Amino acid sequence: MISHPALNAALNGTAAILLLSGYSFIRKRKVTPHRVCMVAAFLTSTAFLISYLIYHARVGSAPFHGQGWIRPVYFFILITHIVLAASIVPLALVTLTRALREQFDRHRRIARWTLPVWLYVSVTGVVIYFMLYHLYAAG
Repeated sequence: MISHPALNAALNGTAAILLLSGYSFIRKRKVTPHRVCMVAAFLTSTAFLISYLIYHARVGSAPFHGQGWIRPVYFFILITHIVLAASIVPLALVTLTRALREQFDRHRRIARWTLPVWLYVSVTGVVIYFMLYHLYAAG
């Protein structure tokens, strides 16, 4: 698998779009498109995680070069992103499992927590990428 920060950001952005689309579909009671979007979001996030781990195993971490007020902002976003990203794996797995087992009441109850956390992690992943590799890159 090709791994690069831009690919990782694209996968995160794609997951966010799929999550929002899936949410929109279920609000309109369009179950099949909702299911397709949410499974695609799960697969996209899985591809992101694999790509991310490969990249960072090979390259390591990139330092943040921003200075001043943006530095604590960046680290706040990064720390909350990391903490919530760790929670997404079990949340997404439980949410998806409950849907696949047709335990829709239980699925709905956990999905109310999973969706905003998953969206936050996906969107902040893209924000971190831009801050790290475009806005405040060294050189």
